[in-house]
Amino acid sequence: MDPLYVKVHARDNVAIIANPGGLPAGARFADGLMLQEDTPQAHKVTLQDLTEGEPILRYGQVIGNALRSLAAGSWVREDLVAMPSAPNLDELALATEVPAAQPPLEGYRFDGFLNPDGSAGTKNILGITTTVQCVAPTVDYAVRRIKAELLPRFANVDDAVAITHTYGCGVAIDAPGAAVPIATLGHISRHANIANSPLVVSLGCEKMQPGRLLPSDPAFPVFDYAPDLIRLQDERGFAETIAAIMRAAERRLEVLNRRQRQSLPASQLIVGLQCGGSDAFSGVTCNPAVGYAADLLVRAGATVMFSEVTEVRDAIHLLTPRCATPDVARDLIREMRWYDEYLARGYADRSANTTPGNKRGGLVNIVEKSLGSIAKSGTGAIHSVAAQGQKVTAKGLVFAATPASDFICGTQQLASMNMHIFTTGEGTPYGLALAPVIKVSSRTTLAERWPDLIDLDAGRIATGEATIESVGWDLFHLILEIASGRKKTWADHWGLHNALAPFNPGPVT
Repeated sequence: MDPLYVKVHARDNVAIIANPGGLPAGARFADGLMLQEDTPQAHKVTLQDLTEGEPILRYGQVIGNALRSLAAGSWVREDLVAMPSAPNLDELALATEVPAAQPPLEGYRFDGFLNPDGSAGTKNILGITTTVQCVAPTVDYAVRRIKAELLPRFANVDDAVAITHTYGCGVAIDAPGAAVPIATLGHISRHANIANSPLVVSLGCEKMQPGRLLPSDPAFPVFDYAPDLIRLQDERGFAETIAAIMRAAERRLEVLNRRQRQSLPASQLIVGLQCGGSDAFSGVTCNPAVGYAADLLVRAGATVMFSEVTEVRDAIHLLTPRCATPDVARDLIREMRWYDEYLARGYADRSANTTPGNKRGGLVNIVEKSLGSIAKSGTGAIHSVAAQGQKVTAKGLVFAATPASDFICGTQQLASMNMHIFTTGEGTPYGLALAPVIKVSSRTTLAERWPDLIDLDAGRIATGEATIESVGWDLFHLILEIASGRKKTWADHWGLHNALAPFNPGPVT
């Protein structure tokens, strides 16, 4: 393979090395540029001489300023780049460049489970939710018994899942911040993939009582008195508790087993988008391909959520003009400001986001990471903004505010989504039990190294073997296949399912 770099925007004065394994000093590109030093794959090199203080441009945007003069062909490392300030939230354009709606995509469908409230499941799962971490080991034990002894008798039920977490007691339950984890866990407990109706296991003395987790609603039972509520402190020991859970599970499985997949429009999909282990290729290959698929989903009438406040914050000036209305833009700014203030209370800022793996993968700072991250949102108008812990109900492209932590973001998105797309450059076996997680790699080397963990390779875009459009269409069709149960993600194949991690910005007592 000849020396190859990838330049994203005509204004850019840096590019990333595309060759696996990187390139040695003296390597010369087709345009005559010669490397000044050994440079790893995905890392940046200067395309021209840069003077001290000169802006460094990638994606056509300033990602930093050179801390010293750099000759053309120099390796641009983190220690050579001064990070710029984040965009001023009081000086942003509001809905000034709203993209025109693209032509609708009609006729695309998947085979899913229709729920009484009109939502759609992509799986058919027995869910057992918990009100406090104290009961988690007991529920985990019961689920192992259910899978071994009961589930084989119910062919139409995909799985039994314990919805356990670390919340529920030892917290200031009435503090404003407590609304975020309580709402998140309540929405997950009524997830479309468990037919909106869980079994509930409570300890009895915890602060998050069942009625607080699942408040009375005309569409749902009052769980304080429902027959599918088991309180451990009301039972006569461990064996009787497990027997009670097993009896309730068998009743619920009989109902779930009568559910059948049926043809549903793609508009019933609610797809969450997330990055993890990002690298400098993420904003060139997998994220733009996901963005193309996001545009296709929106055209088909679906809901698409992108999130991760700190991985949006430094690109916010590119998003507020795309908001459908000034009010939506103000809502987006509100979520950026809320998180700025949250981080400041902990004496941190958005620069704490980047990981050693991000830097090993060529990302010098959160600015560069953010510019690549927002490519997942595609090109359409942003129609709505959901606050921390709020369930997404709008159609089209939605920003759902979450932290950027993979596990916390995934947990909060799970409150709304029935499908999950996860892009990665460095690699992660991350998965969720309640919703399929499709993993898309930024580099072919990762897909080749992890052929039984990566579901779709977008790295072919960097070498010209595929286009953003073609990989976007591949992903769109893969989403429909997996939503229909005709294919499994690798995470589901291996049963790689991360624990839930609800975001708790409130005080712990």
